[in-house]
Amino acid sequence: MKNIVILISGRGSNMEAVVRAAQAEGWPARIAAVISNRPDAAGLAFAQARGIPTAVVPSKSFSSREAFDAALQQEIDRHAPDLVVLAGFMRILTAGFVEHYAGRMLNIHPSLLPAFPGLATHRQALEGGVLEHGATVHFVTAELDHGPVVAQARVPVLPGDTEDTLAARVLAEEHKLYPYAVRLFVEDRLSIEHGDVRVLDPQLADTISHS
Repeated sequence: MKNIVILISGRGSNMEAVVRAAQAEGWPARIAAVISNRPDAAGLAFAQARGIPTAVVPSKSFSSREAFDAALQQEIDRHAPDLVVLAGFMRILTAGFVEHYAGRMLNIHPSLLPAFPGLATHRQALEGGVLEHGATVHFVTAELDHGPVVAQARVPVLPGDTEDTLAARVLAEEHKLYPYAVRLFVEDRLSIEHGDVRVLDPQLADTISHS
């Protein structure tokens, strides 16, 4: 039974998707805690309503990224995590923090990495004139929005798309993609070889492509 700790900063819709899938599909894992850097994060109420322990490590209370990351790491490690899941956690993490969880921390990014790292990905996609957009689940490394790719979901960019319509279509795929990727980790079906992720015995849905 693996322990999963999920980090959020706001609504936590991807956290909700992971929690629902873990419970509905009977994963060999438990959501050990949901932790936020913001006390007003709406996702905390969802977790509490399902009996999941929650905690807040308020980033505004710390004078440096290093001090915040040290306090956050202490709180996470109280729950003995096998996996840390970043679900809309809006903080740039220090190299030391990332190294502490190397190979056991996942993030989801709303683009087909390596395209459009950073913020405003949907705007970047529209301005870039691409025909395809999507989301990527990857292992976290010290370089922002890089790291070995676990899986991607693709959506077409349609004529007349706005940032909002494109974002909504991508988010719907994220809610399927992230639970899928987390379950692969939980079931010990991921390995990193020479910087690339290998999926053992993959069973991929039509809407999901592995990289």
